[in-house]
Amino acid sequence: MNVILFGGTGMIGRGVLRECLRDDSVTAVLSVSRTPLGVSHPKLRERIQDDPSDLSAPAPAPALDLASFDACFFCLGVSAVGMKEQEYRRITHDLTLAAARPLAAANPRLTFAYVSGEGTDSTEQSRTMWARVKGETENDLLQLPFQAYMFRPGLVQPVRGMPSKTLLYRAGYLVTAPLFPLLRRFAPNLVTTTEALGRAMIAVARPGAGVRTRILRPQDINRLGRSPSDQR
Repeated sequence: MNVILFGGTGMIGRGVLRECLRDDSVTAVLSVSRTPLGVSHPKLRERIQDDPSDLSAPAPAPALDLASFDACFFCLGVSAVGMKEQEYRRITHDLTLAAARPLAAANPRLTFAYVSGEGTDSTEQSRTMWARVKGETENDLLQLPFQAYMFRPGLVQPVRGMPSKTLLYRAGYLVTAPLFPLLRRFAPNLVTTTEALGRAMIAVARPGAGVRTRILRPQDINRLGRSPSDQR
């Protein structure tokens, strides 16, 4: 499986990258980001550019054969805290679709896994700005001619040294970290991990995965993202 990854420098993206590099079914990963990952691996290439959505950008970035990718894992996103709707929409909706449309045109068989959020409003009528914009983004992705899956992970526990870059989120994870074992035990449908999310993305992209639902919530992510040891 040849994967193109967006947002690999963020908490979720780094977790997804780790699982891609560990999984034998993933043969190559191209990371598209504004800054280097600081990771070296035989399967990994990086494309560093100011606008990650512009897949036609010239050298020095490596030339891309968009039809060669089997899956796109889109983990790029920002917090809506303190942002006006126009700017949040530009990053969350416009940038995402700018990357997704050429990929869909190049390979309709491609699997596109998009990290959305629990609480996203598919009706696009919510009074909550981020939920409305995320809902529009999901709906537009689902209309494109590829296999699109919307991941709504809810609470995400960072594991294996994958902290959030957002100071507010880091503080929140620090405070709530002792609660994650209790949440996993008593409210498993509310919480997942960066590991499970990465494994679940790989799972939906495998040939013949047979995942019928296009919107995956924590219970779906945890089921698809179980490791072999979890299943014994």
